[in-house]
Amino acid sequence: MTKAELVENMAKDAKISKAAAGKALGSFSDSVKTALKKKDGKVTLVGFGTFSKVRRKARKGINPQTGEKIKIKARNAVKFTPGKALKNAIS
Repeated sequence: MTKAELVENMAKDAKISKAAAGKALGSFSDSVKTALKKKDGKVTLVGFGTFSKVRRKARKGINPQTGEKIKIKARNAVKFTPGKALKNAIS
């Protein structure tokens, strides 16, 4: 599903305009980004899941094109853990 399809579905289900649905989705996205930027960033939506920030350690890797060994820097990544209701809905 694309962002446009999601906005269309939100507008249809909530009986609002596509513009309003797009603004709501944008606001949700911005709020999650802002929360995850904090030190212990975490967003929990009961029944849906949890977005959390995790730290990936630095590690060694191999460039698949050349076979050359490279160093991969440590960085932050986003992890999503689905909630029980979401797991049950797709099972």
